[in-house]
Amino acid sequence: MADSFILYLFISRHRSYNGLIWRCLQVQLGVICSVGIWTFSAAKLQAAQADQTWKSPLELTEGVTKINPEPKPILMAAPENFNPDLQLPPALPEPPQNSSPPKTSTEPRTPDAVLESIDTDYSYETDNFGQTNFFFEPTAQFRLSNGNKIFFKTGFNFFEQRGVESITNFPLQVGWQGKIGQVTLQTAAGVDVFNRLPTAINLNAKVEAPISPPQVSSSGQLLSAVVLSGNLEQGPYKSNARTLENQITAWRFGPDLYWQIDRKTSFFSSLRLGSYNDGNSEVQSFSRLERKFGQFSLAANLFSWSFDRDLERTSGYFSPPDFLVYNGEVAWEGDIANFLRCRLAANLGQQRLKGDFDNANTYQTRCRVKVSPNIEADLGYSFSNVRNQETGGSAYGGNSVTGQLRVKF
Repeated sequence: MADSFILYLFISRHRSYNGLIWRCLQVQLGVICSVGIWTFSAAKLQAAQADQTWKSPLELTEGVTKINPEPKPILMAAPENFNPDLQLPPALPEPPQNSSPPKTSTEPRTPDAVLESIDTDYSYETDNFGQTNFFFEPTAQFRLSNGNKIFFKTGFNFFEQRGVESITNFPLQVGWQGKIGQVTLQTAAGVDVFNRLPTAINLNAKVEAPISPPQVSSSGQLLSAVVLSGNLEQGPYKSNARTLENQITAWRFGPDLYWQIDRKTSFFSSLRLGSYNDGNSEVQSFSRLERKFGQFSLAANLFSWSFDRDLERTSGYFSPPDFLVYNGEVAWEGDIANFLRCRLAANLGQQRLKGDFDNANTYQTRCRVKVSPNIEADLGYSFSNVRNQETGGSAYGGNSVTGQLRVKF
């Protein structure tokens, strides 16, 4: 999860797709890199690529809930600075104190929907076995007059793999988020359009509720909380080009538990049960215990994944009958300047596949640039040897460049 940013320019016989990908990535990286050069002279544990990212709600100090419209194709992503959404519903206006008729307002009427933000996510993933996945997905988020939110997502995704014709994907999705008391409800549905495959439907839903009343310090820091959520999702399995070509889809459902034990200690656990349209089924679980020491933090991560059948040769996706990863994480995060915040992390541990053990290491760096009060950009690079496919006796190595550009209105 390494100390420098690396971006591979891949050239294949599909020059038209790759040219478009490079131009899209240049636009996003250009914005971030130009800001970084001008302003400065310069958590997570990521494992096998699959279709689930467990992201935390937006931090308490930001004061608003950020919608997570569709999980990214990363199997494991340990929540960093995971603070549950503790924003209370807006207070109802008090009734008038007298019976006189209200005065006619000359102020303009509040619009039914206001554009709140546009977030653009991108990810470029490669490995030493000829697999490339590229994701470019902007999301527009609107706040309704009643406090609920809706969002619209589109984008451009590209999948390339040895021995398979490349695939282009255009996701389209609309979603809604609202609250009933302390319970947060979120749902989304859409379609995935492909250049040479049938259109597929996708959907996801999430219910999140606090189990114990959150305790917050006078400075706004979360002291303790227990939050439980239930998740359901269905859609194409965007693992690689071969899996998409085989039109593999999956249902996944399961709970997440977040526990803020004290000011500096947190615990997160997640369980997913999956059912595939090729008759396969899976169970995956992930747990993380983290302790902060000022700008430094230590964490322990445990991940297990098992499938009913190993169908990688026929369906194309990594489906181990017995896969276990455990490691320890050391991280540093701090402000380099008032507009630049970075995080460095290293995970060292073991992975077990079919009874055989091997080292499991991940190195990551990520920086956030605050361009203006309304514009922020993230850029990160990571390297991991945690497997996402059968490699026999060969070592696996995966690189990823990820980021997000956020514009608030």
